[in-house]
Parts: sequence; C-alpha cells; structure tokens
Amino acid sequence: MKTIVWFRKDLRVHDHPALAEAAAEGEVLPVYVLPEKETLSACDWWTRESLAILMDRLEALGSPLKLMEGDPLDVFVRLSAETGAEALYFNGQVDPVSRSEETALLQEGSLNHLRIRRFVPDMMLDPDALLTKSGTPFKVFGAFWKAFQQQTVPWPVPVPESLSPWPEADVESAILKDSRLSSESGWEEKFLRYWSPGENGSFVRWEAFRDNGIQDYKVKRDYPGIDGTSRLSGFLASGNMSIRALWHAVRRAEEEGDVLQPEPFLRQLAWREFAYYQLYHFPSITDESLRPEFRKFPWRSDADGLATWKAGRTGYPLVDAGMRELWETGTMHNRVRMVAASFLIKHLLIDWRTGAEYFKETLADYDIANNTLGWQWVAGSGFDAAPYFRIFNPITQGKKFDAAGTYIRRWVPELASLPDDAIHEPAAADPEVLEEAGVILGSTYPEPIVDHTAARKRALAAYDSIKGQKG
Repeated sequence: MKTIVWFRKDLRVHDHPALAEAAAEGEVLPVYVLPEKETLSACDWWTRESLAILMDRLEALGSPLKLMEGDPLDVFVRLSAETGAEALYFNGQVDPVSRSEETALLQEGSLNHLRIRRFVPDMMLDPDALLTKSGTPFKVFGAFWKAFQQQTVPWPVPVPESLSPWPEADVESAILKDSRLSSESGWEEKFLRYWSPGENGSFVRWEAFRDNGIQDYKVKRDYPGIDGTSRLSGFLASGNMSIRALWHAVRRAEEEGDVLQPEPFLRQLAWREFAYYQLYHFPSITDESLRPEFRKFPWRSDADGLATWKAGRTGYPLVDAGMRELWETGTMHNRVRMVAASFLIKHLLIDWRTGAEYFKETLADYDIANNTLGWQWVAGSGFDAAPYFRIFNPITQGKKFDAAGTYIRRWVPELASLPDDAIHEPAAADPEVLEEAGVILGSTYPEPIVDHTAARKRALAAYDSIKGQKG
C-alpha cells in the first residue's frame, strides 16, 4: 500500500494513528500543506518551528516530509495523480474549517481511487460516544467530567520503528518559508527566548513540570508571579504532544509515586477536552454566542479603547502586565487572561469575538477550541460560563493573586519602584509615593481609561437589557 499521510495539528510521530497504520501497511509519503497566507500569526511561528523539527524526525525514520502549499483538496488531487498513491490517511480535527476540508476530500469524485481514512481527532475520547442519558451532548462541565471519569482513555499508539519511502515519489516540495514575522512584532527573536517548540521540547517541558510543578499545581496555578503552570499549552495546541500520551504519563507518574495529587491537573486536561467536545458538537461557537440572548447584546464600538487594551496601557496594572506578556512571549497566564478578557468585555463593552480574534493573532499557543470556550466563559455567553454579572475587579485580583507585585513589576517596569500597597492602583497612590517611585500619571504610566465602579454599573445595565430575550 502506498499511503499519503497528511500531517496537520499533530506535528509529532508518537501517538499518531494515521502514521502508525500507514507504516504498518507499506510505503509512506508524509505531507504537510502550508496554507497560502499573506500575514503570519504568532502560532504560525510555532508551527513552522515544529515543522523543521518534524522534518528531521521523519527523515531519520526513513521517509522525509514533503511540504506542499495551497488548498488541501487541490494538493491531494494533484499529488495522488503524480505519485500513484493508493491511500490517504489523516487524523481528524474538530474545528469547522478542518472538518470542511475533510468533507471535501471524502466527497471528491476524482479521489475515488484512493482509500481515504479519517482517524480519531486529538482528543482523549470519541466525542460522539460521550453523551447524556437522552443522547444529547453535555453542556455543563461538571456532568461532563463525571461521565468522563467513567471512561477509559485509550493508550497512545507507538512510534513506528521505521518508515518505508516511495522511491518514485519524487515530488517537488515547497521550501519552508522564512518563519520571521513582521519586523514590528519581532516575534521570532522574542519567542525563541521562551519556547523550544517540537516533539522533544514537549517531553522536556513535561518532565520539568512533573518533577517541579505538578505537586503544587492546585495552589500555585492562580499566581502569575510564580512558575506554577504546566506551560504545555503550545505543545498540545500544535500537536507536538498527544493529549492521550500526557494523560497516561500523569497516571504513570502517580503510580510510580512521583505525583501524589494529580487530579487538579487532570481536571484541566478534561476542561481542554470539554472545549474540543463543544466545538465538535456546536461548531458555530467560534462566531456565535451559545446563549441566544447574547446575540442582541449592545456591544460598543471603541477603537481607542481596543487599541489601548492591546497595547497594555489601560491604567490597570494587572491587565497591562498581561497584555504586555502576551506581546512579548506569545502567551498569558490563565488567571490574567480571564481578568484581561473580562476588562475588554465588561469594562469596555467590546464584543468578545474581537478579543478572541486578537488572541488568535498573538497567541503562540493559540487553540481555537480553548480560545473560543475561554472567551465565551468570561462573557457569560457559553452554556456553562461564568455569569455575566461576575465582573473581575483588576485591582482586587492583583492584590489577591500578585500581592507583592512580582508579575506587574516584570511586565510593567515603569511601576517597579512602587511599594506593594500602591502598585495595583497607582491612580489612588499618594503623590509623594508616586514621585519617589518616578511615576508620573498620564506620562510615564496612564491614568485608568475607565472608572471601575462606573464601568461595572454600565455593564450590568447592558446585561439587564437582554435578560429574557430569545435571540
């Protein structure tokens, strides 16, 4: 059997069902299709770094990766004709665009000569198999988690010992384009200081978290000033690491006594699963609020407010620190993501989709399912979301989760000399304290662009206006 294996957001060789099956059946031609894009986002940088590493890994196994460019359907129609392929295998995806690509392949008449197989998506369980007693998808995480725990996560499939190449499959491969993004962002130079994308990088990061972080994850994960999270999100989003393999690695570490309290972290992996599950069953959630009343929410158009939020110049130190961390590193601490998202949605009344789109551009660990569920959760527009009237106060959030101002001092250095009791609300600090710290409000650091109390009142009034509406 001569099989094309289409790599997508599964840039690895471990637990790759499509690759393993093709390797067991005969000759393999690994292919990745680069989309035609005029501009690259932060996660494109991660993808291209991962591709360079995957190319070396596949070549060592015996069959080099071919990089093609264009629409997947056009690519595989041409490639199957040129190479005499007999099969096309790929692991499924859950996002609407990818599923549309898969449907097009399966329905294309000129590919009828191929055996086309769609393997399981990068999830722990089959999303069609985990349903309520009435046969409908779960909409509440608590019930989903309870049902999930009654299931068995399949074991990851092993890495093929070797791959048999096609001697005659000499197709022209696209050159991996320069992964440098815009000179304005300087993302490539910055990101390399914080991340080592690729399959091996994911293993190194997991081992560091297993040995030094997972034990205290429940306590430390909410504090942005310390290294208390797994920092595995980018590896999972790109498919450098299999979610199934990670689940079993945690369980194995528990059995061996290396991890004593894995449940808080495993629950977060299940939350990631829930995000994929919801996107699979409700594909419109990327563009449409799940709760119909939010489809008539009176969002504001505020270009200046949006630009100020993006730049980390809102006058609220915790929000500004998060937005600057995002621009510098391509990620943001999860607690701060919630606060920053809440500020945009509820303090500024800007549509959650606007924020989701900006995160799509700037997150190196961008994941459409997690990103969508996160924004709908904060907005209160999702099925199992925080209530809209839960409006984060950036000042009290900073005092609670970054009491010493460690995180703020790192990302908002112009406030670094302020004492702990002033750094979370410079606008309320004594003028002498500001002067001593070298802080000039409106100059070295901005005044708050909106008053929290007034913004909260305005947000609640907007929410009241849609109560009881059916969309």
